[in-house]
Amino acid sequence: MANKEKMGPPTLEMIQGNPYNYTFDEVAKCMGEERAKSLFKTLYKNGVSPKNQTMTIKDIYVGGDTTKYAFELQDGYCIETVCIKRRTGNTVCVSTMVGCPVGCIFCASGKNGFIRNLSPAEIVQQIVLLKERVNRIVFMGMGEPLFNYDNLIKSIHILRDRNGLNFPTDGINVSTVGPVEQLKRLREEHLKIQFTLSLHATDQATRNMIMPHMKSNSIHSVVEAALSYSERHNRKITIAYLLAPGINDRASDVRQLGKWFRGKNVLINLLQYNETACKRIKRPNKQQLVAFKIRLEEAGLEVKLRESRGNRIKAACGQLVSDYNKGNDAPTSDSPEKMSPVIHKLSDNKADTTRGIRKEKRHPFAKHKAKRKRKKN
Repeated sequence: MANKEKMGPPTLEMIQGNPYNYTFDEVAKCMGEERAKSLFKTLYKNGVSPKNQTMTIKDIYVGGDTTKYAFELQDGYCIETVCIKRRTGNTVCVSTMVGCPVGCIFCASGKNGFIRNLSPAEIVQQIVLLKERVNRIVFMGMGEPLFNYDNLIKSIHILRDRNGLNFPTDGINVSTVGPVEQLKRLREEHLKIQFTLSLHATDQATRNMIMPHMKSNSIHSVVEAALSYSERHNRKITIAYLLAPGINDRASDVRQLGKWFRGKNVLINLLQYNETACKRIKRPNKQQLVAFKIRLEEAGLEVKLRESRGNRIKAACGQLVSDYNKGNDAPTSDSPEKMSPVIHKLSDNKADTTRGIRKEKRHPFAKHKAKRKRKKN
């Protein structure tokens, strides 16, 4: 697991080589408060200077209200980050690993296996380098955040640093499959972050099939630890439940979810499967989702259907994976000064195909749609 920071306080050389890796207090203790303030102003207030970057934007995929960024890291590996425009502002979906070790069958992020953890700086720069201003951060990108625990927590402290982005902790959501030991550690953190547990099953055998590399974590212990987090911090938590018809939509599933979460400070977020190479899960239609939602509500649960965004640019939940990372050898990386991101535009809204790419070539389907429209008239 690469990118473990050296023990002890950072040196001036370490700060100059990777300034996004440190909090203001760490920098001030090394450089002095005035120099630290000047550096943090450069890092977070005056735009991004290539000399401070340790990653670059390689590609940008635009689809309606969803934009996917492909970032190239210093070692040539790539990660993906998604920005979603909402009525209330922009949400960024952040990665914590290159690849993923969990192996969820519905998710493409681990198809190249686990390569390495991201450093705090690589996590923070996913927000800093965006062209959009964001008001909500969700750790739901590539990788399992709690398996990169120390770097995740360090990045949150950097993001909320008053001398930096001063990002409100309440606007940060950590989504996890629930490794129990790390959940217990998170419970003791003095952070007011939002919390989502990706559950997707109600019995051990089904969860083992859906998440093959989480077998050592008892599903009952995972749920118990998540509810303990909610009680300890007096916060509503979210249970993400990807509906897989014929797999986790049985009457017994409804009963168990009700038994666990009825009367608790919990929201069930019902997800629709976004197509990947997996053939074992069928994508439920809207009627199936609504019907299951009603069954859960009748069991006394608070339920919300999560709208899927970014499907047409492979930016929806479970679809993030970088094809640049195929094979054993990382691609060669150009310097930040030489990099120029390629912008791909494709509407994420089927009814808005031409408008979503108005600055590029018209989509090949657009002329056929126009012909049909003329015939109708």
